[in-house]
Amino acid sequence: MKGRHRVIVSTKRLRYDFEIRRNITIIRGDSASGKTTLVDMIREYVNNPSGSPVELFCDKKCQVLSGSLWKEQLSGIQDSIVFIDEGNEFVKSDEFAKMIQLTDNYYVIVSREGLSSLPYSVEEIYGIRTSGKYGTLKQSYHEFYRIYGENVLKKEVKPDIIITEDSNSGFHFFNAICRDYELQCRSAGGKSNVFHCLKTNQNKNLLVIADGAAFGSEIDKVLRLMKETGRGILYLPESFEWLILLSGVLESNEIEQILDEPYAYIESKEWFSWERFFTGLLVEQTEDSYLSYSKKKLNQAYLSKKVKTAILSKMERIVLNWKIKK
Repeated sequence: MKGRHRVIVSTKRLRYDFEIRRNITIIRGDSASGKTTLVDMIREYVNNPSGSPVELFCDKKCQVLSGSLWKEQLSGIQDSIVFIDEGNEFVKSDEFAKMIQLTDNYYVIVSREGLSSLPYSVEEIYGIRTSGKYGTLKQSYHEFYRIYGENVLKKEVKPDIIITEDSNSGFHFFNAICRDYELQCRSAGGKSNVFHCLKTNQNKNLLVIADGAAFGSEIDKVLRLMKETGRGILYLPESFEWLILLSGVLESNEIEQILDEPYAYIESKEWFSWERFFTGLLVEQTEDSYLSYSKKKLNQAYLSKKVKTAILSKMERIVLNWKIKK
């Protein structure tokens, strides 16, 4: 499945209206915020579409996955938006993560906890808020809102250390930048280790760069620690490869179109996360060129002054104000 899909679920008193655009969407929120009610309404419609007071409108089938027989249920679901309520422990398992990679569905998961086995985006973590009034004949209108990614301020950053999520080409690039500016650059060695790196460097000004397309499970504890210490800035592009594509160094109208509406091009069964898609796209677009890209080891062409400047200029949410070494 690919594309954006609008879901409208309603009764005479209650209405949900939202849009799904990636293969994994997470819904957060406290008790009584409407999360379980949404899943229950979809379940009621699916089980009894003609006799239910619930109305459901979507261009894709909507299904609910739950219970001990989830694997059997999942094997029969195709090209659908699958809703999973909190309390279903299987969503935390590696088995679930492996199985859904083989499907062409989108998944909407209600969970207050981070799901470390799933690569979901910080931009696709939502809460539910209510506007309007309850009443006998009035609908209570529910809408999704992004918990992260709104009201992001442009900050001037003067880090002592840059920490990158991985040890691949992204690290090689920023390590070279840090050498230019006499700064330290360290690799966390994976998204799950970012928190530990922050914990052990609490007295330093840190700039953490990680793949926003897959950092959703770590965002809560990392931001909480940054708030406690009053130090650290978190920069989350979709991925390092996305940043390169965005920089314009490839000068491609096709790439511009894809970046404008990536959901229209990313088939969920083929690409489990957008980070993987952007890596594949960059490798494909640079094949047999001087900018030929490898995930494991950075091509030195990306360290030319022109290319470095183009990439850094797209870090729009951060003002780099470093004193270059002489």
